Amino acid sequence: MSQSFFETHRELLDKAVEAIHQRTYWSAYPEVPSGKVYGETARDDGQRAFEARLNKPFELPDHPAAAGKVGAEVSPYGMTLGVSYPRVELDSLFAAVAKAEPGWKRADMQTRVGVCLEILHRLNKLSFEMALAVMHTTGQGWMMAFQAGGPHAQDRGLEAVAYAYDEMSRTPHEATWSKRVGKEETVTLRKTYRIVPRGIAVTIGCSTFPTWNGYPGIFASLATGNAVIVKPHPGAILPLAITVETARGVLKEAGFDPNVITLAADEVSHPITKEIVQRPEVKIIDYTGGSAFGEWIEQNAKNAIVYTEKAGVNSVIIDSVDNLKAVTGNLAFTLSLYSGQMCTTSQNIFIPREGIETGEGHKSFDEVAGALVKAVDWFLGEPKRATEVLGAIQNENTAQRITQAKGEGLQVLRDSTPVVNEAFPSARTSSPLILKAESKDRAKFAREMFGPIAYVIATDNTDESIALASGIAAQQGAITCALYSTDPDVITRAEEATAEAGVPLSTNLTGSIWVNQSAAFSDFHVSGANPSGNATLCDSAFVAGRYRVVQSRIPVQG
Repeated sequence: MSQSFFETHRELLDKAVEAIHQRTYWSAYPEVPSGKVYGETARDDGQRAFEARLNKPFELPDHPAAAGKVGAEVSPYGMTLGVSYPRVELDSLFAAVAKAEPGWKRADMQTRVGVCLEILHRLNKLSFEMALAVMHTTGQGWMMAFQAGGPHAQDRGLEAVAYAYDEMSRTPHEATWSKRVGKEETVTLRKTYRIVPRGIAVTIGCSTFPTWNGYPGIFASLATGNAVIVKPHPGAILPLAITVETARGVLKEAGFDPNVITLAADEVSHPITKEIVQRPEVKIIDYTGGSAFGEWIEQNAKNAIVYTEKAGVNSVIIDSVDNLKAVTGNLAFTLSLYSGQMCTTSQNIFIPREGIETGEGHKSFDEVAGALVKAVDWFLGEPKRATEVLGAIQNENTAQRITQAKGEGLQVLRDSTPVVNEAFPSARTSSPLILKAESKDRAKFAREMFGPIAYVIATDNTDESIALASGIAAQQGAITCALYSTDPDVITRAEEATAEAGVPLSTNLTGSIWVNQSAAFSDFHVSGANPSGNATLCDSAFVAGRYRVVQSRIPVQG
């Protein structure tokens, strides 16, 4: 059965491998939630499946569990999910994983990859249910939850499988080696090359993008032969629990022990992550989250190779523009999308205090800042659009951070206010807060203020803007940077400075493409070249360290 999975999905795999080589647009899983694509009843079926999960235990047959349950998820839209998950006792969990691991390690590459492809295929069929699970744990709007939590996350998982397959395929399984060692003697050896997985992998999920950020590590580890323990964020367990449930079903169908992948859920009051990552059995860790805990893992998980995506301070440099309205309209969406709770959202917007040149003539700093505020106000002026784009605030700490930012003495250009969501009156909502700062206020804006908080910063000139943006990226980390300029020399200087700081640059984006978008198979998400993370989703380095090649050789007689 598992070999047939590989053959069933071989064409898709070949296209994915081609896509990572060409890096043009390609997507395996449709992002449009259409009945014509997913089935006319898919939306209703997903709603019923999600509702059936609520207020009951999440059962994982044959999963190691201790007495009692865990789980205290509350939707940012106001309802308590009431789902409970198996409580794990770590010695028993690791014993079960150790028992399951050998069969998966010994399976050939095609078998493992085929199982991974089938898991992704089945997850895609669950995209409507997954959208609701993501929406009500993260606070994303429904459309974003469908796309980012479903097809886009599945694309990232497939991308990791494609990289793993491509890298493992570089080494042949067997080779004949001959060398003339004398006039009459030739030594011939038959050499075999075995993929040896590194060991147990742990994926530590985040609260805002549990599947999009979680799937690359999960599928890279599975494809390369490692068992995976999934440790979700306690506020966003359900999406990864559904993922583990689906994967376990495919593994069992393919003849493997389902404990090749397990769920280690916990609660804020009784965290288990530190204990897990310091276990000597753990050899791989994938982490997405805040910098402080990511750095702790890097320093304390001595037995494991660690892949991190941490926090950063993302910037926009405005030098000159053809169409100010198009630029501010684009930035309004960027600042509003998911209430700024994306690792790619821009925080600092640098503008020369003497103003900029535009297609409509010179505009002062205040005019540019005012145009941005006006664009955000207009964009959020339509209630239905505002609630769908903003979503809800995932964590109360983010809401408190808005209050903190307003109390630090900077001029408020646009206040952050709740936005009424008629469908979910109890939703925790906040529109973007926009503050005015001077370049001398670096201590206030050169730190990540996660959430709907933006600083419009007056600089001496564009060179200072570039220096600040790239310097903060190099020191604090950054995942994105945007530039608006009509001057080729400025563009060149910005490209050089941001490349040196290890932050990708997007120049002159307007219309329906935004700096906080990252496309699988084309964009390298996080460079790994500044403090915002040490790994890239996805590249060869992301998969190659998860296994080693060990050879054996034997003389060939005659």
